[in-house]
Amino acid sequence: MTKGSDLLVASLENEGVERIFGVPGEENLDVLESLRNSSIKLVLTRHEQAAAFMAATYGRLTGKPGVCITTLGPGALNLSTGAAYAHLGGMPMVMITGQKGILSSRQARFQVVDVVAAMKPLTKLSRQIVSPQMIPTLVREAFRIAAEERPGPVHLELPEDIAAEECEALPMIPPHPTELPVASAEALDRAAALILAAKRPLVMLGAAASRPRSTDDLAQFVLRSRIPYFTTQMGKGTVPGGTALYMGTAALSERDYVHEAIEQADLIITIGHDTIEKPPFIMGPGGPHVIHVGYQPATVEQVYFPQAEVIGDIGPSLRLLADRIEGRIPNAEALLPLREGILARIADRATEDRFTPQRIVHDVRRVIPADGVVALDNGMYKIWFARNYRTTQANTLLLDNALATMGAGLPSAMMAAMLHPDRRVMAVCGDGGFMMNSQEMETAVRLKLNLVVLILEDGAYGMIRWKQAVDHFPDFGMTFGNPDFVRYAESYGATGWRVSEIGDFVPTLEKAFTAGGVHLVTIPVDYSENTRVLVEELQSKLRPQL
Repeated sequence: MTKGSDLLVASLENEGVERIFGVPGEENLDVLESLRNSSIKLVLTRHEQAAAFMAATYGRLTGKPGVCITTLGPGALNLSTGAAYAHLGGMPMVMITGQKGILSSRQARFQVVDVVAAMKPLTKLSRQIVSPQMIPTLVREAFRIAAEERPGPVHLELPEDIAAEECEALPMIPPHPTELPVASAEALDRAAALILAAKRPLVMLGAAASRPRSTDDLAQFVLRSRIPYFTTQMGKGTVPGGTALYMGTAALSERDYVHEAIEQADLIITIGHDTIEKPPFIMGPGGPHVIHVGYQPATVEQVYFPQAEVIGDIGPSLRLLADRIEGRIPNAEALLPLREGILARIADRATEDRFTPQRIVHDVRRVIPADGVVALDNGMYKIWFARNYRTTQANTLLLDNALATMGAGLPSAMMAAMLHPDRRVMAVCGDGGFMMNSQEMETAVRLKLNLVVLILEDGAYGMIRWKQAVDHFPDFGMTFGNPDFVRYAESYGATGWRVSEIGDFVPTLEKAFTAGGVHLVTIPVDYSENTRVLVEELQSKLRPQL
């Protein structure tokens, strides 16, 4: 005989699960015991939200669902932000939560919340398990649904009496690979005709382009077509940013320097664009035609309504499209002369002796090798990293331009450090976002990760404070105090550094990475450049030059 929790853990092993992140509770004790006797490692976090961020990032980086576990009620509801993070970001994840017994109610309604209903709008599937015999089938279905396009989170609720119920051992359902269909010949021919007729074509790489399964084919398509390209924030790194065809990243929706190319394009080929991202450009009357290349049909929005679509597995579809156009596009590089000016202006003043965002991005890029990973939290610096940080490999700049939640940067970096222990991994956080999940410093130290956490300290919720000023509101309600971050890091067993001179920044980062272990580096940030560059300079572009 076996029991429900044994079937659950055996089903997870059958899916190749190696780690589960979370904070178990009373209702998970049978599952916890089954995990103790399994090959799966439980990674105990200090908050359920961080567990969900780590599981989602595992899915983002591997293409396989990450798994997290919590108890019922308050613990389960703490997953909701992480569920939304994975749902909007297209990250495969399976969440397992506990619940009071459903065959009897010895504790009445104590702590009971309808978590299944609460999770439905935030997941691809939310189900309660009501019988041990259902477990192998439901787990296989959960992993299949989480991983298939469009990837996202799935929720399973396992009541404690179902977990403890004895039953006969059941065979596992073997996973099998699933191949996506390729775009039709008619769609490929139509897209090829539009590309060959374009006078000023441009390629855009979006969030879905960074799926691990398709990045090689994407790079080959750009190189074979010779069409210049730009990326969305979440599409960075899909094609090496060092290529001579890279035009920049759309960190803003309009008016930035990369939009000089966008505005002159008569055709934009969007690859993997997902409208969960803040718009990289805004479509309107008289604008360029758009070909949507994606795993799924375009979501038509007020700002995005493509005139043609190529739907199917992106990699193989792009190979077939490249076969039709390679060497035949008369105006492939028509917009390329704009490249040098765009990139030069974006990199302007990146070496000034101040803690400006440009200098910080410049110096971080100096110490992070090509395969190193930078995970951003959410704040004003995210726009600067998106604009200025050049990537040469996919998924080496992890940012969230979908839910755009604060608090995800540190757990995401921790997951990257677990998957890539031999690479340099850095979390970049504002002081506001860092403190939302700073307790996970203890988890990072306990796991013996090699990780550098960079805190940009301005004593405020800087992005909202900046927008408050730009919109001419009084400065109100956005400032706070901070702990001594060096001592705070040391209290967790990490190493703390405070950098007061910009010239000490790179040497300090080098020392931290060389030493190994968990390091926290705090520096001030001068956000006066936000208004000069992102408001005044870009507005002046619109004025006639005398």
